[in-house]
Amino acid sequence: TYHTGLSSSSRLHDLFIQIEGMTPAEYKQGGAGLKISYSFAETLFGRVLVASTQKGVCALTFVEQNEQAFNELKAKFPHAEYVEQSDEMQQSAVALLTAQPNSIQHVKLHLKGSAFQLKVWESLLKIPAGQLASYRDVAAKIDQPKAARAVGSAVAHNPVAFLIPCHRVIQASGVLGNYHWGATHKMAMIGWESAQLYADVE
Repeated sequence: TYHTGLSSSSRLHDLFIQIEGMTPAEYKQGGAGLKISYSFAETLFGRVLVASTQKGVCALTFVEQNEQAFNELKAKFPHAEYVEQSDEMQQSAVALLTAQPNSIQHVKLHLKGSAFQLKVWESLLKIPAGQLASYRDVAAKIDQPKAARAVGSAVAHNPVAFLIPCHRVIQASGVLGNYHWGATHKMAMIGWESAQLYADVE
């Protein structure tokens, strides 16, 4: 607690709940007591697994094999209770991959990440659909201009594809760069958002 500059252990407890969505004890227990609902769906960009807690969508990932995708979800919280069922939050998330990309803010998220990762992800949400930014741009936006590499790592650990638009971040040279779910998905989403933008202008 004191090493991180906080005033008390209770302050750490409160911040932990805000960032992780659970108490430090629950986190240590691998999500024991946490209920996660999940479902599979088809989108414009392929099949996805989407998962949610009572607080919001906690995962959205492109899927090649259902079992492999589910096992990766379980690895994050091995002791959580998993139920295969869809809910309104999941349906709203999936709808964004077939509707207007600028309505992302209407989906409630429940994210697990470090304070730095959350700051980067928040910055990504401010990149308008149809526009792109470099890792250097994002680093500057969060007032850490020398942290472009760390920004790249945070972008790579984004747990919710498209909802947090990490696909809008490219290399300063203009090269698309790597993408957790493959360059084909990244290119398709960038192209689709650009088409939506030009359609709105017309």
